[in-house]
Amino acid sequence: MADDNSGKRIDEEWKRKAQEEKQRAVMQDDDDYPSGAPPEPCFAFLVSGLVTQALIGLGQMPHPLTKKQQTSMEEAKFAIDNLQMLQDKTKGNLTDDEKKYLDSVLYDLRLRFLDSAG
Repeated sequence: MADDNSGKRIDEEWKRKAQEEKQRAVMQDDDDYPSGAPPEPCFAFLVSGLVTQALIGLGQMPHPLTKKQQTSMEEAKFAIDNLQMLQDKTKGNLTDDEKKYLDSVLYDLRLRFLDSAG
């Protein structure tokens, strides 16, 4: 049962990070950058964008344009496959926190995908 609690903690952690990044992105526009430059690139922001795409494809989040929750397993698989490719290409180059974050979201999304497909 310890695995279930660990999974829930990881799940909540990446949801929190993804939501924070999403809120930051929504609240920022060109007027927010005094120098005209965008913020520094962020690995967690990149990952959270792909996580959001996967969750939309799994029908677990509404599509930002239609505001409807619809399942598209192809869209979810594409986002998950992109996260896997990112993990493969960055192997050995991530901080411990980045690696843990990517590992946990991939694990969680794969479980959600299998649950939705089954």
